[in-house]
Amino acid sequence: MAAFAVEDALVKDLTTRLPLGEVMLLLGLGGAAVFFAIIGDTGRRGVLRGFRSGTVMLRNLAECISGATFIPALALVPISTVAAVFQATPLAITAAAALFLGETVGWRRWTAVTLGFFGVLMIIRPGLEGFEPAAALVLVTVISIAFRDIITRKVPADLPSGAVACHGFLAVAVIGLGFLAVSGGGALPSLPDLGRMAAAVAAGTSGYYAIVAAMRIGDASALMPYRYSRLIFSMVIGMAFFAEHPDAPTLAGAALILGAAFYTYQRERRLSRGRAAAPAE
Repeated sequence: MAAFAVEDALVKDLTTRLPLGEVMLLLGLGGAAVFFAIIGDTGRRGVLRGFRSGTVMLRNLAECISGATFIPALALVPISTVAAVFQATPLAITAAAALFLGETVGWRRWTAVTLGFFGVLMIIRPGLEGFEPAAALVLVTVISIAFRDIITRKVPADLPSGAVACHGFLAVAVIGLGFLAVSGGGALPSLPDLGRMAAAVAAGTSGYYAIVAAMRIGDASALMPYRYSRLIFSMVIGMAFFAEHPDAPTLAGAALILGAAFYTYQRERRLSRGRAAAPAE
């Protein structure tokens, strides 16, 4: 989550000087190149096999939608606000995991998730002063990311995580190319901006690989609390580098979200210990 927050900050900075489509294209191609270089022959064959997998293609579609909405939101909305709205992602994942994967989520965790959702509402304040209409783009991202993460659990087990991640970055590159085609072309990036893009790719690839691997081997709802840490990292970056100053409702909402996330994590740990201690039938 820290890596994603750093990537978000670098991308937000780059969008002030480069077209959105160009940022997406370079980010996608850079990430795909990194993974293609490190995954080895087996992984590269996995990338090719992924093009024949309907599940991977469906996941790529969700990745396209998330890229087409999240990066423009970063360009238009304060990074702390984007991170706050993005906290609805674990809520959507928990609901989707219960509905489509059959994962058990008890009433205590549902209550904590609901409280976390109210914390998000305290931050974005829909319909009130301070609400950013462009933040609605992140809501579309939330839905597509939840769909992507659930679909990830259905990706063939013999397909390496690096190959899946490579496909995700290629999807971002494709949507970036589409943005460039519509906007009418890009601009030549400066050397400092190329350095920032390289740093964004490094942060994004490390975070992306970690989340793909975690979603494939872990309980989707149990991973939820870790996603909330992105809010802390993004708020710190927003205050330090973008002169953002979260107000009292934003801080109160963040505290509610983090409290709910901590309880959910503790509850899942207790349940996991109970399942491990139960005698086999």
